[in-house]
Amino acid sequence: MTLWQSNLTWNPAALAISAIGALSILAIAMSACAQGPRIEIVGPDGARRVVVSVEIADTAATREYGLMYRKQLDENAGMIFVFKASQHLEFWMKNTVIPLDMIFADSAGKIVGIVRKAVPFSEGIDSIDGDSQYVLEVNGGFCDRHGVKAGDILRFEGFVPRSTD
Repeated sequence: MTLWQSNLTWNPAALAISAIGALSILAIAMSACAQGPRIEIVGPDGARRVVVSVEIADTAATREYGLMYRKQLDENAGMIFVFKASQHLEFWMKNTVIPLDMIFADSAGKIVGIVRKAVPFSEGIDSIDGDSQYVLEVNGGFCDRHGVKAGDILRFEGFVPRSTD
């Protein structure tokens, strides 16, 4: 079926089918964008554990402020801290009201360690052994509730993780 009939006039049926197809593709693309940035956490076998809607901390200022002063965080929400390169990262909970799980991942998105239920308002250092490029902060107990563990993978959806400084 072509958009033109043999006598060089529009073929209405083909035009309608083309328009419906184009609108369907546009709707799918808009739906993906409307969901905002997300991280899918999958097991080493590719099985989905959970999807987290994220805010992105990709500058020194946004990483420093993080989730301080937040009184609540939705169950499947979090903040992804993005650094230019893998390095030994240290966090603290100063001015952070809610307990958090901190998920540390390497440059490939592989989870290399987790700090579970970091204590609110603590000025102690929260870290893991080894280097990481990304840290996903979620509600305390999240990893236990969803079976998230070292070796799982973070898949970035709706954004490309890049540090802007």
